[in-house]
Amino acid sequence: MMNMKPSSRPDIYFRPIRPSDLGTLEKIHGDLFPIRYETEFFQNVVNGRDIVSWAAVDRSQINGQSDQLIGFVTARIVLAKDSEVGDMLSYDSLKSDQTLVYILTLGVVEGYRNLGIASSLIREVIKYALSVPTCRAVYLHVISYNNPAIHLYNKMSFRCLRRLQGFYLINGQHYDSYLFVYYVNGGRSPCSPLEIATAMVKYMRNAFKSMSARLWRNEDRRVKWPKSRENRCLTTQRRNLAAECSGCECV
Repeated sequence: MMNMKPSSRPDIYFRPIRPSDLGTLEKIHGDLFPIRYETEFFQNVVNGRDIVSWAAVDRSQINGQSDQLIGFVTARIVLAKDSEVGDMLSYDSLKSDQTLVYILTLGVVEGYRNLGIASSLIREVIKYALSVPTCRAVYLHVISYNNPAIHLYNKMSFRCLRRLQGFYLINGQHYDSYLFVYYVNGGRSPCSPLEIATAMVKYMRNAFKSMSARLWRNEDRRVKWPKSRENRCLTTQRRNLAAECSGCECV
């Protein structure tokens, strides 16, 4: 495990991951994750081949470590129609260019945790997703026992949409995964049956109120009360009946 500690006033800076970060990136991944990543993955990250990435560095470090990774996030753009969350998105399926950003890996070395670095890295991804007009969401998987990560995504308004049974296979053992989504650029989840039913009831109630009001106005316009003395009494009675709740009595 890399044993780097922040100074009393760390100067955290975010930049893209570079080819010179390759060795450190592989080391941190090996320290943090039980899953082993292929060399091709790291080459794609440092060279920006279909992967976008951000590095966190502490510029207050000395002895040539001021540009060394202390945190990172990697992500990839995928087509919404080809993703596993396509059924949980409300988007125009006729537009084949609708995309999502999938977070691949996120990590911070132990000495720099609880400083808000992971949150800042996620915000960089969200900012990037917002800048892509066709992007409708950011999504990721979290292993079910990683409670700090689950808490972080909940705090950052990601929605946990699904629990995937046996998603990870680590050392011959299966582990569940949670699927988290953060909607951007108008993306949203499809309405649930309850939401649809509630919307229909509200629509019918408003339509009934509007129709009743129109019928009452039309009825008032159709009724012509004669101006004889007797009918003036009827008019008075009608007004008093309408105001009965105020305590008026018919004369």
